[in-house]
Amino acid sequence: MSEAKIIDGKAFAAKVRGDVAKNVAALKEKHGITPGLAVVLVGEDAASQVYVGAKGKATVEVGMNSFEHRMGASTSATELLAKVDALNNDPAVNGILVQLPLPTQIDDAAVINAIAVEKDVDGFHIQNAGLLATGGDAMVACTPLGCLLMLKDQLGNLSGLKALVVGRSNIVGKPMAQLLLRESCTVTIAHSRTKDLAAECRQADIIVAAVGVPHLVKGDWVKPGATVIDVGMNRIPAPEKGEGKTRLVGDVDFDEAVKVAGAITPVPGGVGPMTIACLLKNTLTATCRQNGLEEDRLI
Repeated sequence: MSEAKIIDGKAFAAKVRGDVAKNVAALKEKHGITPGLAVVLVGEDAASQVYVGAKGKATVEVGMNSFEHRMGASTSATELLAKVDALNNDPAVNGILVQLPLPTQIDDAAVINAIAVEKDVDGFHIQNAGLLATGGDAMVACTPLGCLLMLKDQLGNLSGLKALVVGRSNIVGKPMAQLLLRESCTVTIAHSRTKDLAAECRQADIIVAAVGVPHLVKGDWVKPGATVIDVGMNRIPAPEKGEGKTRLVGDVDFDEAVKVAGAITPVPGGVGPMTIACLLKNTLTATCRQNGLEEDRLI
């Protein structure tokens, strides 16, 4: 059996960003509107600083306005909520993202749910989660949205396929399951207490692994021909690179699974690039909804 098709997340994300840029240009030309994305970073977390920088760069590249707000690690909940309130009321801002994790003195949920639901481009607000679960027009969390776009690009119609989501987080697992249900998949959610995860995997036409355990899903767990989306981003020791060096791996044992699956995302270079692309897509969607415009009629 030939090896799986490698799903190139970088190339697909570039296409999504290109489509967003065309729509942004049309929005400016026809309606005089420039979408604005505000990102709030609290504290000095190194990884968060890298993410925020990448988001700002990508926002500008597609023609949107980027507003970065950096606040100190000692920022109080009251101060951060005041900043969110100001952004909620700023007409130049169409999307708001508060970078997680937040310092321990601040309650993540309180901040997320303080963001105006129509500007919640991360899709984490409890109202957007509820809209997604009940079939409404929700802003959808960026990573699962990116996974769905890749699945539909790879497989076309997903109706009737058996899908297994490994992981039940509010950020990926739960919204991913809801999206797959919306596509008429037969959906199973597995997690750390699932009794026979290998058996669940072997029945699935689609596996979305998002549990944060390196190489959890083995190659012989994958149904021949299945499509595997690996959301995991785990850093493990890489002594072959030198002392103290590390490398990124997914939740799926790629070297094994690529011999069995029909298609698979690599780590890195798979799901990761889609997350920022979908953040930009969500900001465009939010801008259109706020202005009573239909996104698919811009160009």
